[in-house]
Amino acid sequence: MYAAERHQLLAQRARRDGRVDVGDLAAELGVAPETIRRDLGVLERQGVVRRVYGGAVAVDRLDFEPEVAQRDQTNAAEKDAIARAALDQVPDRGSVLLDAGTTTSRLATLLPSDRDLTVITNSISIASILATRPGITLQILGGRVRGTTLATVGSASLHALEGLLADVAFLGANGFSAEHGCTTPDLEEAAVKSALVTAARRRVLLADHSKYGADQLSRFARLSEIDVLITDGGIDAGAVAELEEAGPEVVLA
Repeated sequence: MYAAERHQLLAQRARRDGRVDVGDLAAELGVAPETIRRDLGVLERQGVVRRVYGGAVAVDRLDFEPEVAQRDQTNAAEKDAIARAALDQVPDRGSVLLDAGTTTSRLATLLPSDRDLTVITNSISIASILATRPGITLQILGGRVRGTTLATVGSASLHALEGLLADVAFLGANGFSAEHGCTTPDLEEAAVKSALVTAARRRVLLADHSKYGADQLSRFARLSEIDVLITDGGIDAGAVAELEEAGPEVVLA
């Protein structure tokens, strides 16, 4: 296959799937990973894709946010492992902020019922998981519900978080990097996430390796504001060192 043909194929895949993976494409096309990286570099200079860790995302899909059901199936095993590792950060008793997200929802299903916990969340999904759980006092933030993420946003959510100081906040993100911090596509949801960061003594980010380098429109926290980042072994050692230098302890699930 000629280079021009590969470029066309990569561009089509990126637009169709939102993201392309260097390793998968190299194996499929029978070329070295470095060849795919060079191809993606060409497409990036043409404004077709933006390179991220392990591959690239289509520029015209950067503001695209999959719905909950679709995101829940992406890197499911990694998210399960991250949620299990996050249990070590849950206090024996006290207050917990749970951000909306598919990985934080997995953590909600694992919360033990033998601890005296007050859980505050902006997630309709998490609220439905915890509403009848013994040992948990549940509070849900008010506001408008975003259909894409089932998260409450807006002034009512922000007002409810004013003056709170929870023991720990578990946060999700659409992208994270040492340079740009923790990001998400939606401005209103970013505002609530930022308020969650402010309202906690300790902040724990739960994000699988595919989010690394996939920086989005709105930053809600710098990595220096995050105490612990829990991700999975799909991220390389160089990235871990870079992230830890930016601030948080990095835990590989």
